[in-house]
Amino acid sequence: MSDTTKVITATELKTNLGKYIDYVAEGHEVLITKNGKKIIRITPYVTEIERYYMVRENALDYQYGGKKVSYEEFMEIYEKSELRMEYINGEIVLLASPDTFHQDISGNMYIHLRSYLKDRKCKVFYAPFDVHFYKKGLNTPDVMQPDLLIACDLDGTVNEKGRYMGTPTLCIEILSKSTRTKDMVDKLNTYMLSGVKEFWIVDPQKHSVLVYGFKDCDIDEYNSYKAGDTLTSYFFEGLKLAVNEIFEV
Repeated sequence: MSDTTKVITATELKTNLGKYIDYVAEGHEVLITKNGKKIIRITPYVTEIERYYMVRENALDYQYGGKKVSYEEFMEIYEKSELRMEYINGEIVLLASPDTFHQDISGNMYIHLRSYLKDRKCKVFYAPFDVHFYKKGLNTPDVMQPDLLIACDLDGTVNEKGRYMGTPTLCIEILSKSTRTKDMVDKLNTYMLSGVKEFWIVDPQKHSVLVYGFKDCDIDEYNSYKAGDTLTSYFFEGLKLAVNEIFEV
């Protein structure tokens, strides 16, 4: 609770309404109780643009200040923001907008994967699409937005808000200068330890793809594909993709 939050009873509010309206107008909060229970919070009015900048400022502060936040704190910030952000190892990471080549790559792969999955129970999704990854032995998830993913456990894993709460079978990340280290280290670790079966790392600079196959939360296979090669999926039988087609513009 903020130091400027005043706790009063419902009776006090009725008796001194004008006083407490002025108090809130000065930038403070008033918390009203009834029969000893908190029932209403009155806060200063904040326009949407002001809220946007406040949330953005907080998120940037967490990101660049290296501050750890709880999962609950992250979700509170996330729910109030239109910014794309992830929650990895207890820290908030803001996501930059992708460039046109990134989008070309994502589109090429999405079309191919959707064609492969036709008449199958699995579905392909593309970012922004939040996934809560629970690493083995941990109760707090990482919340990330893979550039593409294939989910095969949709039955029973979509909550009342329409959010997917399962574990993807395949995750794909397209590297950028700002995400290279995070994708190749932090995300590799999270995907491996949370039960993902396969992870592709697409490198737009080198026109190459790394394919990791996971088994029992450990690396089972690792293959590198370059221009001219045909990528073969570790987990999905018959899923192949010419590397050159991935980078067509």
